[in-house]
Amino acid sequence: MPEMPQVQALVDFLDARLVHRVTPDGEALEGGAHVTGVSLGSFAVLKTAVPPLDAIAGAEITGVARYGKYIDLDCDGVHLVFHLARAGWLRWLTNPPVRPLRPGKSPVALRLEVDGASDGGVGFELTEAGTKKALAVYVVDDPMDVHGLATLGPEALTLSEADFSTLLGGHRGQIKGLLRDQSTIAGIGNAYSDEILHAAKLSPFAIAAKLPESEVDRLYTAMHTTLDAAIAASAGKPAAELKDSKRSSMAVHGRTGETCPVCGDTVREVSFADSSLQYCPTCQTGGKPLADRRTSKFLK
Repeated sequence: MPEMPQVQALVDFLDARLVHRVTPDGEALEGGAHVTGVSLGSFAVLKTAVPPLDAIAGAEITGVARYGKYIDLDCDGVHLVFHLARAGWLRWLTNPPVRPLRPGKSPVALRLEVDGASDGGVGFELTEAGTKKALAVYVVDDPMDVHGLATLGPEALTLSEADFSTLLGGHRGQIKGLLRDQSTIAGIGNAYSDEILHAAKLSPFAIAAKLPESEVDRLYTAMHTTLDAAIAASAGKPAAELKDSKRSSMAVHGRTGETCPVCGDTVREVSFADSSLQYCPTCQTGGKPLADRRTSKFLK
C-alpha cells in the first residue's frame, strides 16, 4: 500500500508535469496541462455521481495536493480525488493509449489523458492488482466532500510532541492500531507503523495510554526520523520506481524470516485476517515472540 512518503512523491511527480511545468531548458511554462479525456476501466471505482466524471474534460489542471493518503487534482475548480488503497498504483503514460478502455478487461481502473505535460507525457492510469478492489475515485466540488478525507486526523509530521502525547494518552488500544488510524493520525499505514515501532524499540501490542514519557518521546522521534528518511528517499523518483524504493528501505516490514539489520535476530510476523505485521523480538519485545493471535500479548 502506498503511504504518505510515496503518495507525496506521486503528488510532486504530477505537480511538476501538470501544474508547475518547466521546459528542458528550465523555462517556466504558463498555466497547467489540460485534460483531454477521462475514462473508466471499472465503474465501481467511481464513488460519486455529481459532478459527473466528464466535468473535468477540457479543464486546466491548476493544482495537485495530498491529504493523508488521498491525492487531489484541482481541474479548474472541479476536483478529481483518488485513494490508491492497498493494491492501487499510478502509471504515467509516455505514449498515447493504443485502444480505449474496456471495463472489466484490464487492471486499469481509470485513465486520464492530458495535453501539455512538461515531459511530453500524455497522462496517467490508475491500476489495481488482485481481486479485492478498494481503489476509490471521487469527482467533487470541494475535497472536503469526500467523507474519508474530511475525517482525517492531523498529518503525522505536523503534530507537536505535546499533541502527540495527548493523543496517545487518550487511546486505550494498541499503539500499532493508533498509528494506522487515519482519523487519529493521517498518512501512516501498515508498513511505516512497523518501521516506526521497530525504530522506537516498542512492541506493536503496547497499550498507547500506558507508555511512559520516555517511550512516548522515543516514539515521536522515531515517527519523524522514519518518515523524513522515507520522504527523502522517495523525492524526485519517477512513479515507476517508488514501489521498489519503498521495499528496499524497510528494516522489518515484509521481511519475515530475514535478519534484523540492527541486532541480527530473526524478523517475526503476526498474521491477522487481512493483514500482518512484522517486528524484531530482540529490539521490540524483550526477546519474547508475540502470539500470532490478535487477543494475545505473548506466547506463554
